[in-house]
Amino acid sequence: MAKGQVTAADIARSLGISRATVGYVLNNTPGQTISETTSQRVLEEAKRLGYRPHAAARALASGRSRIVLLVLPDWPRDHSLQSHLDQAGAALDDAGYSLVTMTQRAGSHAQPLWETLAPDVVLAMAPLTEDEVSRIRDSGVKHLISPDPVEHEVDEQHLGFADGPRLQVEHLLANGRRRLAYAGSTDPRLADLVEMRRRSADAVHRLMSTANVDRASVADVVRGWVDAGVDGVVAYNDDVAALVLGAALRAGVDVPAQLAVVGHDDAPLAELFVPGITSIRIDTVGLGRYLAALALSAAEPSASAVERPEAVASLVVRETSVETD
Repeated sequence: MAKGQVTAADIARSLGISRATVGYVLNNTPGQTISETTSQRVLEEAKRLGYRPHAAARALASGRSRIVLLVLPDWPRDHSLQSHLDQAGAALDDAGYSLVTMTQRAGSHAQPLWETLAPDVVLAMAPLTEDEVSRIRDSGVKHLISPDPVEHEVDEQHLGFADGPRLQVEHLLANGRRRLAYAGSTDPRLADLVEMRRRSADAVHRLMSTANVDRASVADVVRGWVDAGVDGVVAYNDDVAALVLGAALRAGVDVPAQLAVVGHDDAPLAELFVPGITSIRIDTVGLGRYLAALALSAAEPSASAVERPEAVASLVVRETSVETD
């Protein structure tokens, strides 16, 4: 008999006892007067036959699926976001929960996973609309955690992400750069994040120019910046920094003597690129485990109190911003 096909009825037939008795033992049903000897026989036979309980039936019987559904904004899954998810998944797995993610896209026609998975907890990384909250609660989800729209940007600042643009600008200023430009992403999903980081950079030192770049436009943008005397570029992330750097090198611009470039997120690309891209590293381990702890605090009454992580931004200096001998 195949391992995944064993049922409680198979165990009952093998032992010559009732299906109900086997069900009571396997489900640990309270209030039953089944002897310890019989219970032990059922459990041993279940193990011998390779019985595995049906997940949906087990969830129905217990009222719990041990699934945490993390609702993501419609962002690209870059290095930084994937780090959060990896840490959250590992922490939940340690506690016996599965992490499932879904992306909320405007106008999506897919059935939301909170309606099909019956998760114990729905956790949103960005504020949900009133309609989304209502639909999630109407689906029977008992625990919903969603950031307050007003406080969400404050939370971003608290988690240390505003320090990145400040460190980018201060590093360029410390190395004699004064005519700074900001390079953002043209991806419309990142518009709010790009603008938040641009404002943070501009608050430290007035930016001379701002442009969102992609492969089609970056060469003209970089050429215009160099002609205008821009001597330092603050990039939204390392992918954007690589675009700017590649365009500059192909145009014969001396990096960093003529144009210094600083990225953000310290993705593997920053270290692998030649020349290496100076970037901002943010300790994201705490954030992933913080998300997991929020979910567990809702699902498990005995869970310990949740403390906000203090993400720390630090500068990783490489060849694109400092001249070397």
